[in-house]
Amino acid sequence: MSSAGSSASHRWPGLFMLKRALACFFVAVVLLLLSPSLAQAQVLTNESDESSLFVRSFETLRDLDYHSWQVVAYRQGPLGGPVVLRIVGYPGKVRLNHPTALLVHAGRRDWALDDITMASPQLAKDGREAAAEFDLNPLLDDLTNNRPLRLQLAGVFTELPVPPYVVGEWRSLPQASQ
Repeated sequence: MSSAGSSASHRWPGLFMLKRALACFFVAVVLLLLSPSLAQAQVLTNESDESSLFVRSFETLRDLDYHSWQVVAYRQGPLGGPVVLRIVGYPGKVRLNHPTALLVHAGRRDWALDDITMASPQLAKDGREAAAEFDLNPLLDDLTNNRPLRLQLAGVFTELPVPPYVVGEWRSLPQASQ
């Protein structure tokens, strides 16, 4: 009798551990499915002062030297209008010279985006020189998928990685209405 009782008592701890492991697995799956994604894309729309539509994608990205950059792609005006990429560093820590083309690398493809900073009256007067704007349309016209990109700005950063979800946001801007 004692041998049957002892074999049953050895099974209960194993069964308890199995139930506990299954419960933890279930909770982890539920949390993963119900929690928001960390890389969720967000395109924001606003009405500008001139009553025209303003849509933008705003991200903070780190270059390979761990410096943070605000990267804002925006379109102001009608659907299909020009898209501008603004890169902003922290004033006093970086000085962006103009005009300097932004080099974009994607696998074997390369682009040189024109510096249009001085065409913006607001940025042309800004003495901090911590922001630059580039015409994003040549890149958007050539991209056929949301592939990762690497940005290079001479004298500022050698590589600023752009993840695919950000590229997807940029690609949606020309036709974004809300």
